[in-house]
Amino acid sequence: MDQNRGGERRPGREGGRDVRGGRPERGGRDRGGRDERGGRPDRGSRGGRDDRSSRASGPDDRDAPRRQWVERAPRPRDPELPEGVDAGGLDRSLRTELRTLSKENAEGVGGHLVMVGRALDVEDFDLALAHAEAASRRAGRVAIVRESLGLVHYRRGEWSRALAEFRTARRLSGTHHLLPLMADAERGLGRPERALELAATPEAKTLASAEQVELAIVVAGARGDLGQHAAAVLHLSELVRRTTDRDPWAARLRYAYAAALEADGATDQAQTWYARAAAVDALQETDAAELLGEEEAPWVVDLDDGEDEQADGGGPAAPGAGTRQ
Repeated sequence: MDQNRGGERRPGREGGRDVRGGRPERGGRDRGGRDERGGRPDRGSRGGRDDRSSRASGPDDRDAPRRQWVERAPRPRDPELPEGVDAGGLDRSLRTELRTLSKENAEGVGGHLVMVGRALDVEDFDLALAHAEAASRRAGRVAIVRESLGLVHYRRGEWSRALAEFRTARRLSGTHHLLPLMADAERGLGRPERALELAATPEAKTLASAEQVELAIVVAGARGDLGQHAAAVLHLSELVRRTTDRDPWAARLRYAYAAALEADGATDQAQTWYARAAAVDALQETDAAELLGEEEAPWVVDLDDGEDEQADGGGPAAPGAGTRQ
């Protein structure tokens, strides 16, 4: 961006003329274009100076802008990829977005994106950031790369950086699926009104069902931020009653509805909906069970390679033992 716009004068310019290569000041020549000392200056000379001395000494230091040599910081070293980690570990739709890159670069960028996902799964946010930044340095014009970097910042609670990356990813992709995350980042920045504005845009109405639910949860949270707790309950009430146990967003939506009820003073109803959230929260997306004081049943790892009985002979092994993620 040109930082000299807006009426600011450029260095090395006086009175709108470039003193390095434009006309010399009036004191150097008369109106006829002749040198005051007599005769015309040699062609190619500046203000009557000899070309050889001009080439040797360069522009007058008093007129030329000061050149500042800025050393570039060394490029950060990319984190190493474990053996066998490459773009093959991505979904096909994500690999498609990397087709604009060279094959070698696509494999490396894809590997970093795979590692971002793995690091986020175990909440190693520093490692996730290192891989996301490495992918961004190598493919900063690919939407999924910027989206991944934004998601890492979002998980780290770095709302401003997350919002900037989400905006860039949205512009590059031309899609609007990031609106729920963008709205929530606005909440994180203490701007619930902007979150509501994003939710009211025409683009928000084009979102898929899962994204519509996520945006509704954000809107309810924004209403709560503004002290509009009854409005938050009302915003989720119809949606939560249409949701079934099989819907992938059931736990999160019911939890958000319970929280809105609790903030609105409906404590008993809130407990009911916390329980309904916990009942379908197999992936532990919420802390509903913890809020209810429910203790998890112990998990038994079956080490007998398919035996029906547990090692202590106490009965049949628990279904799915040892497979919990």
